[in-house]
Amino acid sequence: MTRVRRRSQLAAPAAFARVTDWEQHRVPLTTITATSDGFAARTGLGPLGFDDPMEVTHWDPPRRVHLVKRGRVVRGSATITVEPDGPGSIVTWDEEVSVIGVPGFLDPVVRRLLGLMVSSVLSRLLRG
Repeated sequence: MTRVRRRSQLAAPAAFARVTDWEQHRVPLTTITATSDGFAARTGLGPLGFDDPMEVTHWDPPRRVHLVKRGRVVRGSATITVEPDGPGSIVTWDEEVSVIGVPGFLDPVVRRLLGLMVSSVLSRLLRG
């Protein structure tokens, strides 16, 4: 499992709104589009790529959201929790993924890359 925590100057409702603005979760080579039940990330270069559809399975603003990744390449789940911390908040992103076709001995590399990506996304979204 990958866990990233960030303190934010934003109050919990504002932090929750930012981290659940799915189309702002920009990462290199990926476009994110909202769908009726969550969002889909399209990662690729030109015609080569894959879709990573995610379904929101639990929605409890401004505290918690749970997502399930239902793609053919990336599967797993993520939970984002927002807790009040004085005038600000603490955001915790827990994610468990598997990448189809990647051997298990590379799981630590996948977790590290995922952690870097989540850390970057949270830092950018939570800037006050």
